[in-house]
Amino acid sequence: MQPPQPAAETRQVKKSFVTGEVTVEAVRGVTVAIHPDELTAIVGPSGCGKSSLLSMLGAIDTPTSGQVFVGGIDVATLSDYDRTLLRRRQIGFVFQAFNLMPTLSALENAALPLELDGVSQREAHERARAGLEQVGLGKRVDHLPSMLSGGEQQRVAVARALVTNPTLLLADEPTGNLDTAGGEQVMKLLRELVGKHGQTVVMVTHDAEIAAAADRVLRMRDGLIAHDHRPSGVIESTPVMASAKPATAPKPTSQPSKHKTSKRRK
Repeated sequence: MQPPQPAAETRQVKKSFVTGEVTVEAVRGVTVAIHPDELTAIVGPSGCGKSSLLSMLGAIDTPTSGQVFVGGIDVATLSDYDRTLLRRRQIGFVFQAFNLMPTLSALENAALPLELDGVSQREAHERARAGLEQVGLGKRVDHLPSMLSGGEQQRVAVARALVTNPTLLLADEPTGNLDTAGGEQVMKLLRELVGKHGQTVVMVTHDAEIAAAADRVLRMRDGLIAHDHRPSGVIESTPVMASAKPATAPKPTSQPSKHKTSKRRK
């Protein structure tokens, strides 16, 4: 039996930034496959390239060289419009800042991605209500962000990311602005999304305790993956330059569809 197709993967990805006469190599040739139905944590010190890698996995940023695939699709082959559709329909984003609209209710915030994608308000609100129920906020749908705790606001952000039923959920420091109790609530939710609903989650974090709750931990250093392991036991521990080995897997040719069928959540 063939292994399942990665939810996302990078092949020899590099990312450089030029400031004046100085070139900074944020990511220096990373090849990694993100396994479906798992919570993967990317950890490392500030400036190691973890957020840059996450941005490329989410098709927010483009690599200087190398390839990024999401659901088997080579992101570089897509037009700007199709890349926007890929982000909108197959990738969910959760950030350290909740990025909620202060004048909209929890329900309206969660429904926003659907309405922007042309879904009717009635259907968008029905799906958003179901998403808020899923994250434990079914009784807070009419509350404004200012009426919610930090942990509740982040759960609204998670619901907003899930309403499109994405293939991949990317979270950049999702507990960074929360107290201990709020952080624990969000991590419990992310674990439930993976364990009960088969969601694939990639999370960037500085917190070792948060990372320990992941199925897999990618530790970055100097723009490369220094270690790839599972908290329950090391699956790979390689020299830093191991990420720069060329990949030999065939190039996928499939294109994104407007409607993605999923049986993870009903």
